[in-house]
Amino acid sequence: MVGVGAGLGLVMEGTSCGALLKELQQIWAEVGESEVEKNKVLLDIERECLEVYRRKVDDANRARVQLHQSVAAKEAEVASLMATLGEHKLYMKKDKGIVSLKEQLAAVVPVLENLKCEKEERIKQFSDIRSQIDKIRFELSEYNDQGDNESSLAEDQHDLSTRKLNSYQAQLRALQKDKSERLRKVLEYINEVHSLCIVLGINFGTTVNEIHPSLHQNGVEQSRNISDSTLDGLASTISKLKAERKSRIQKMRETMESLCQLWKLMDSPEEEKRQFSKVMSVLILPEEGITSSGVLSQEIIDKMEAEVERLTKLKTSRLKDIVMKRRRELEEICQNAHIEPDVSTAPEQTDALIDSGLIDPSELLANIESQILKAKEESLSRKDIMDRINKWIAACDEEAWLEEYNQDPKRYSAGRGAHINLKRAEKARILVTKIPSMVDNLINRTFAWENARNKPFLYDGGRLISVLEEYRLSRQQKEEEKRRYRDQKKLESILLAEKEAIFGSKPTPKRTSSLNRKTNGYRPNGNANGLKTPTPRRSSLGSATPELLTPRSYSGHNRYFGDLRRLSTSHLNFGDDSLSTFTSISGSEPESPSLG
Repeated sequence: MVGVGAGLGLVMEGTSCGALLKELQQIWAEVGESEVEKNKVLLDIERECLEVYRRKVDDANRARVQLHQSVAAKEAEVASLMATLGEHKLYMKKDKGIVSLKEQLAAVVPVLENLKCEKEERIKQFSDIRSQIDKIRFELSEYNDQGDNESSLAEDQHDLSTRKLNSYQAQLRALQKDKSERLRKVLEYINEVHSLCIVLGINFGTTVNEIHPSLHQNGVEQSRNISDSTLDGLASTISKLKAERKSRIQKMRETMESLCQLWKLMDSPEEEKRQFSKVMSVLILPEEGITSSGVLSQEIIDKMEAEVERLTKLKTSRLKDIVMKRRRELEEICQNAHIEPDVSTAPEQTDALIDSGLIDPSELLANIESQILKAKEESLSRKDIMDRINKWIAACDEEAWLEEYNQDPKRYSAGRGAHINLKRAEKARILVTKIPSMVDNLINRTFAWENARNKPFLYDGGRLISVLEEYRLSRQQKEEEKRRYRDQKKLESILLAEKEAIFGSKPTPKRTSSLNRKTNGYRPNGNANGLKTPTPRRSSLGSATPELLTPRSYSGHNRYFGDLRRLSTSHLNFGDDSLSTFTSISGSEPESPSLG
């Protein structure tokens, strides 16, 4: 015990406890306490000290365990938050052998607080994005799906990573883009529906309210429904309105065509046409170009149909005059094209049929309209040949004028207008040389026309080929007569020269030759006043050429019946004038003496 007390004394020496133990030993020495009592007291003191140390050690162990648990819990919470937030580099653990538990705890607490704040901020971000996504989805859908949204929010508590946040943000941007595109499309559809309703005269509000009431609101764009059913409804409505527009345009064009025909038949005044002038100017535009307000309304269609009905009733009472007018138009077309009109609708016959009631005037008018159409087509197909016929007739007129001009002995005099006639004669000679080729070309083209249509080319009722062949034959005869006449003139000159050589020259009385006689189609130096070159006669081919042959009738077997109307061809045959001239010259000479 003494050793224990000594050891305890050594331990406590230099401390406050050692001073107290020394003071206790002094007291024991003064009192004379026995060693047994001293050791007993010292053992009690030592036991009590051990108990105090044990309590302190236990308390320290408990504090250390709590620190370990606290650090581990906070580190686990940090790890959980980092996993939830998807962060892996915010907190790095320190070596436990170097850093105390309190330092570790002091280091992890700020990190944990920061992570908690970041989690709260991240939850708020997720909540905002999810609310926007859910709102847009609700606008795009036809029903509310909040139950699914709550489960989605609960799932988001376990994954608050930036990857998930970026995914939601991308999803939100896609939905916002889809919403913007839908809003744009809805506005385009609404504007198109509005334009179509204005053109068709249909109530716009009633039309869009049938699709969705929000489409007719004047508030912000977000208040309009942009669901798939709304878009489909707008697209379907636009298709129906376009189909209605197309149907009305077709109907109005047909009605306007009937109106124009009736106006033309009835010679309607401009005042009656003016009320539909706007509609007429609009109907010539394409469908997309018709934008005038109410121009395709049902009211205007009814008005046009009422006008057609009124004019139709009026036409029935004036149908006889209309038939006669259209017949005159047919005859004018046929006259210009030199073709014979159909005799089945001749004025005398149609007038009698209408008065007797044996035929419906409408059917007769339709028949004449068909004949007018055929006559126009026939005239168009004959245009090329008719132009060549006119050129041929003009060339023949120039030939007749040239022959009259050549018979004038004063054609080279220096009178007024003589140079004009000289130039015209020069051009006429060139043109006359082309007449045979013009006739041949005209015959070839006429044959081609007849072969293509398997029918003869008639000119004022006669076949043109026959007229051209007759003209060509007459021209050949004329050329032959001219050649014989020139030969006779040469023979006459030779005989006169021989007589003059034998008997000497003898004066002859002045004779009047047919060459000095002026014809009606020519003036020596212009007209009667000598100022202007005469205009060639276009009604016939002149005295030097035969007129176009015009058979009065034609059978289906390429045979002509009746007489041919033509001008006299006496000038082509060089008959009486040339022979009388030759006789007068021969008769004026004295008889040759008899050789016998």
